[in-house]
Amino acid sequence: MKNSKFVFDKFTKLLEQGLVSSRDLKNEIVNILKSKRDEIVFKMKLTSKDEFDILSKRVENLEKKLEKKEALKKKIKRAKKS
Repeated sequence: MKNSKFVFDKFTKLLEQGLVSSRDLKNEIVNILKSKRDEIVFKMKLTSKDEFDILSKRVENLEKKLEKKEALKKKIKRAKKS
C-alpha cells in the first residue's frame, strides 16, 4: 500500500508540474504574439507612436475589465450550482 501511495503521489506531482508548464507556455505564446502584432502595426505606420501607446493601454485596460467580468461570471455560476 505504501508503494502505491508513493507512486500515486509522484504521478500527481508530475501532472501538476505539467499543468503549470502548459499555462506558462500559453502565457508566453500570447505575449510573443502580442509583441509581434505591435511590431507589425508600428512598421506599417498606421498610427503614430504616441497614438499607438495610448491605444495599447486602452486595449490592455479593456482586456483586464473583460477578465474581471468573466471571473465574476464564473463565480456567479458556481454560486448558483451550490
